[in-house]
Amino acid sequence: MTEGLHRFYGNRYQLHFITCSCFHRQPFLITPERRDFFLEELERLRISESFRVEGYVVMPTHIHILISEPEKGNPSTVMQLLKQRTGLKFNREMKRPVGSQFWQKRFHDFNVYTHEKRVEKIHYMHDNPRRKGLVEDPLDWKWSSCRYYRTGEPGMVTVDFRE
Repeated sequence: MTEGLHRFYGNRYQLHFITCSCFHRQPFLITPERRDFFLEELERLRISESFRVEGYVVMPTHIHILISEPEKGNPSTVMQLLKQRTGLKFNREMKRPVGSQFWQKRFHDFNVYTHEKRVEKIHYMHDNPRRKGLVEDPLDWKWSSCRYYRTGEPGMVTVDFRE
């Protein structure tokens, strides 16, 4: 099941670019309320698990986050909690049968080692809503860290970009 899956953890200052999709890439995150709740839960976990968020975007079918390793545990722990908490709530809200999958199993984790790669991933996240035709200007997509980077305005999740 995990054959070929390699995750590299152990450096608290290393960043992880994580992508996670809704089950069968269905647009389960289509409503503003679900995207809001996802970000509220990410912020709660950021505080409780003590990790930095350097960027994020919530799309109708998937999410991208750029995070540091938490003080305790690792990014897999963060993702397990995030997927469990949001999936349970969303499945209840959607009146889906108990045990239905909201999220795809697993997630993609890309280790980010350089400043250049970090900036590339942040730009990629922020441009995602424009590329998918959801907005003309990424600044107009409320569910990303773009507004913080372009205007300094805080969003629903505290962004901590470090040089």
